[in-house]
Amino acid sequence: MTTAFFKKSLIAAAVTLASTQTFASAFQLNEHSASGLGRAYAGEAVVADNASVVSRNPAAMTRFDKMALSVAGTYIKPDVDVNGDIYSSSTEFASASESGIAPSAFVPATYFIQPLNDEWAWGVGIFSNYGLSTEYSDNFNAGSIAGNTELLTVNINPNIAYRVNQQFSVGAGLNLVYAEAELNRRAGVLAGLSGNKDTIVSHMKGDDWGYGWNVGTMYEVNENNRFALTYRSQVDLTFKGDYRGTSSGFKTVGGELPLELPAQAEFAGYHRLNQQFATHYSVSWTDWSAFQELKATSGQCNSADGVGVCLHKPEKFKDSTRYSLGGTWYVNPAWEARIGFAYDKTPITQEYRSLSIPDSDRIWYSAGATYHIDKDMSVDFGMAYLDGKKVDVNEKLVENSEALRWKGTSHGNALLASAQFNMKF
Repeated sequence: MTTAFFKKSLIAAAVTLASTQTFASAFQLNEHSASGLGRAYAGEAVVADNASVVSRNPAAMTRFDKMALSVAGTYIKPDVDVNGDIYSSSTEFASASESGIAPSAFVPATYFIQPLNDEWAWGVGIFSNYGLSTEYSDNFNAGSIAGNTELLTVNINPNIAYRVNQQFSVGAGLNLVYAEAELNRRAGVLAGLSGNKDTIVSHMKGDDWGYGWNVGTMYEVNENNRFALTYRSQVDLTFKGDYRGTSSGFKTVGGELPLELPAQAEFAGYHRLNQQFATHYSVSWTDWSAFQELKATSGQCNSADGVGVCLHKPEKFKDSTRYSLGGTWYVNPAWEARIGFAYDKTPITQEYRSLSIPDSDRIWYSAGATYHIDKDMSVDFGMAYLDGKKVDVNEKLVENSEALRWKGTSHGNALLASAQFNMKF
C-alpha cells in the first residue's frame, strides 16, 4: 500500500499506449503511419512518400510540390503474460500469474503539408509519441503493484521547413503535448485473510500540458540518395492528484509528481538502387537516462526521505537505441511493396523491471503495400509482428520493505495492423 498512486502509475507517465501495449521501448510509441509500419519505420525520417514524414522530420516537407494530407490508424493487439508467485523471504506465499495484461488499442494520426513556394513549406501533425496501458484483474494477488495503469499522450506538432539549396533542407517545429494518466491499485494479498483483495488502496487521475521543440535536416545527394538527422526535445509534465500511503498516515492528500518525456534523435538514409528497388534504414536514440527517479511530493507527507516527500524511488533508466532496415519494391506505377526488420532495446535494467512495465528487448518483422488510386491519391497497408524477449521480474509488494516480493517471468508479443489514406491537391 505504501507505493500508493505514484509508484508505477507515473513510471508509465515518466518513463501514447506503449510499453506492453505497443512494444516500443519502455512506453514509447512508434505507430505513426501505415507506410512506416510496413517497413518497420526504417528510413522514416527521409523516405517522405507521404505527409506522415512530419512525425519524424520537418525538413523533408521541402520535397512536396503540392499540398498533402495523410490520415492513418493502427490497431494493436498485444499478448502479454506474467507467471510468478509472491514470496515471504524464500517461502512461496501465494500464486500470482495473469494472462493478457495489455488491452488492445487503436492509435490514430493525421498530417498536413503545404508548400509555400520553392523554398518554404509548413505542416502540422497530430500523433502520439508515448503511452501505456496495463490491466490486471481486480483480485490479482499482487494488486498493490499491478492494477490498472494508463498513460495517453497527444502531440500537436506545427512545423516549418526551408530549402537552403538544391541538396540541403532544414526544418523546425513546436510540440504541444497533452497527457492524461490514471492509476488504480488494489489490496491483493495485503488485504489479509478476511479482507477484500479488490479493495482500491490507491487511485490517481490527472492531466497536464507540456511543451517542447524539434528540428530536422535533410541532405539530398541526388534524387535517389538522401540522408536525414533529426532531434525532438524532452517534454516536461507535472501530474497533480491525490496521494494515499504510509507517508501521509493513509490519509488522502494532494500531491504532485514531475515527469519527463525523453528526447529522441534519429539518423536515416534512403537509397533507390534501381527503378524497382530501394533500401532504407534508421538508427534511433532515446534519452531515457533523463529518467532516474520518481519523486512525489506533498506538504502533508513525511517519509524516511524527508518532510514533504511522499515517495522517492530510484528508477535508473538507461538510454536506448533502435535499429531498423527495410526495402521497397516499386512493382509498377500502381503498386509498391515493402518489408522491414528492427531491433528495439529496452531502457529498463533487470533490477528495476516491474509488473506495470515488464519491458524487454524486441524484434520487429514488418510488411506492407501501397496502392496508387491515381497520381494524387493512394492507400497504404502495413502489418508487423513484434516478438519480445522473455524476462525475469523481481519486485517488492511494499516499498522500503523486503517482507513480500513478486518473483517470476514475463513474456509478450504483439500484432499490429495499420491503414492510411493519402491525398495531394
